[in-house]
Amino acid sequence: MSNRTTVTEFLLLGFSDIWELQILHVLVFLVIYLAALVGNLLIFMAIAFDHHLHTPMYFFLMNLSVVDLGSISVTVPKSMANSLMNTKSISYAGCVAQVFFLLSFLTADFSLLIVMAYDRYVAICQPLYYEAMMNSRACVQLAASAWISGILYSVLHTGNVFALTFCNGNIVDQFFCEIPQLLKLTCSDSYLREVRVLVFSICLVLGFFVFIIVSYVQIFKLVLRIPSEQGQHKALSTCFPHLIVVSLFIFTGFFAYLKPTSSSPSTLDLVVAVLYSMVPPVMNPIIYSMRNKEIKGALRRLTGWKLFTNN
Repeated sequence: MSNRTTVTEFLLLGFSDIWELQILHVLVFLVIYLAALVGNLLIFMAIAFDHHLHTPMYFFLMNLSVVDLGSISVTVPKSMANSLMNTKSISYAGCVAQVFFLLSFLTADFSLLIVMAYDRYVAICQPLYYEAMMNSRACVQLAASAWISGILYSVLHTGNVFALTFCNGNIVDQFFCEIPQLLKLTCSDSYLREVRVLVFSICLVLGFFVFIIVSYVQIFKLVLRIPSEQGQHKALSTCFPHLIVVSLFIFTGFFAYLKPTSSSPSTLDLVVAVLYSMVPPVMNPIIYSMRNKEIKGALRRLTGWKLFTNN
């Protein structure tokens, strides 16, 4: 029997032992990573360098782009490097770092989505108070709160997980260090504390999700009263992308952490992990730029690409 002190490394899930399939895995992950990298960098630069987009909504979107870049950079490069070097190992410290940074970025991501929902609610439902409530100081404080909440939440979870005793080997059935898979390696009587924290976290997320839904119900009720069809379209064009991003993030994350883990590597576990850790950073720039004429215009001015011309 091994314990936590003797575990010096973990073995991550490999996609294949066949060299050609390993190269295919690297190429697929590289395309996804580059798409996320380019998309989020373009959003960041468009907002940073275009004074027309120096508003609260785009300030939070710029923070979201940074978070998305961070979250996908925690897991994908290591997985590609392991395939290229034909290894599955990650050091104990590297696994701790993966859990800490991934949780920090994912929590900050969700916190920013909540802040963005609040921003849309105030902008549409209380427009007369918008400038006073969402001034530059308030925006910085809200963004800082999202980042700090991510760090604090990650410290809590990371400390809980790696304070446990690992009695069931060091093979992680995932391509990165994921908490549900790490809990499978702990002693059956030692992980209950972390399970309680996870249950509390899920309840908290559900509460915030209800807040977002209630906010959007109020927004849609008000938007439907706008007599101008153009006014309705303008209001909804900033809401629907955000609602899509929130739903994608929450439902895939819920499924990953609520689904019972299998005793052996599962294709479903792998697909769900890809959905919540890799798809949102790729999809967010696409979703926000497709329905947003301001972003398209800023990207056109920044790059000169005809792809971003307004329809």
